[in-house]
Amino acid sequence: MEKLKHEEILLFLIQVSVLLISARVLGEFFRKLKQPAVIGEILAGLIIGPSILGQFCPDVFHFLFYSQPKSFIAFDGLARVGVIFLLFVAGLEVDLPMIWKQGKSSLFISLSGVLFPFVLGFTSSWFFYDFVPDITSNSRFVFSLFFGVALSISALPVIAKILLDLNLIRTKVGGLILASAMVDDVLGWIMFSVILSLIGKGGETNFWFTIVSTIGFTVILLSLGRIAINRIIPLINKYFAWPGGIITFAIGSCFLGAVSTEYMGIHAIFGAFLMGICFGDSVHFNDKTREIINHFITNIFAPLFFVSIGLKVNFIKNFDLETVAFVLVVSYIAKVFGVGIGAYSSGLSKSESLAIGFGMNARGAMEIILGLLALEAGVINEKMFVALVIMAIVTSITSGPLMKWALAWKGGGGGIKS
Repeated sequence: MEKLKHEEILLFLIQVSVLLISARVLGEFFRKLKQPAVIGEILAGLIIGPSILGQFCPDVFHFLFYSQPKSFIAFDGLARVGVIFLLFVAGLEVDLPMIWKQGKSSLFISLSGVLFPFVLGFTSSWFFYDFVPDITSNSRFVFSLFFGVALSISALPVIAKILLDLNLIRTKVGGLILASAMVDDVLGWIMFSVILSLIGKGGETNFWFTIVSTIGFTVILLSLGRIAINRIIPLINKYFAWPGGIITFAIGSCFLGAVSTEYMGIHAIFGAFLMGICFGDSVHFNDKTREIINHFITNIFAPLFFVSIGLKVNFIKNFDLETVAFVLVVSYIAKVFGVGIGAYSSGLSKSESLAIGFGMNARGAMEIILGLLALEAGVINEKMFVALVIMAIVTSITSGPLMKWALAWKGGGGGIKS
């Protein structure tokens, strides 16, 4: 068995130390500015990566990341584990009882918030395909599918934080946004898993088979799997020391879910996401355990993953104004109008509908994960990836202020009441 050499281990430890500390410092700085920490974590990667350090101090950059290739491979593996953990945490945030409680309104809003962006994203990218500079994907159909899904998905953790900051988490508008965003995330990750499996199986010919197998696995895990986990957790709490026993069981199950979907040809992150939903829905999985896991992942693995984003691409070299403008404009129109139309049709006022549209427009970490996986799979090129990252950051920053403006609009007081 081949092992890392002494020099490779040293460099790996240096990489982890430098990247983790940089990401946490800048992440905390942006948190103090009332912005998502992920922005600072990505910025740390831009500074240390090829965009800045690689341009101005190429020797230092080369020593850190290229002098011992196996060290960076080890770090990349650690970052990939971070992605799996992040989707598990996102799944924990999905509150199934809240979705049922909001009923038809949340279902109508979420479906409209998925279908409208998907259709607009698919059709616009189908015609925009020939204008994307040096596009990697050789399939217009797969690229258009991806862009439709990219516009459909929301960032549940970012949305929840924005609602907390605005003191809207327990209002009618806040409840509808959370419930609808949960449904959006589930539908969006199902659709994206289908796209990734299509790439590996030869495209359109396996489209319906992949959809059926993905939905089938989702239904089985969220029914039988959820019941099994709910019955096992009390036994873990009874016979194992807390919190070690339940944390080990949760993380181990997260990996098993990831293994299952990866083996099926669906991406590993989807299994982790579904497993997170199963654990989060259990009445025996208490808030303290959830908080410990959340802190462990968001303060260690999440920063390592997001700082690695800046190492993948030279953001300055691959910044294309037309592509960025196209992605930003279409993303705002698709989500705000799609969700807004669904909310207004459900009987909400214009200002409430607009506020819900702006609230669900925050893409944050989920969009970045989606973009990176698509980049690695060859669905998009580096210019489109940079545009998606910028879109995720801009929508996350503007979502809160625009919600506040919409609710302050004439006739918009309904969102402030419980």
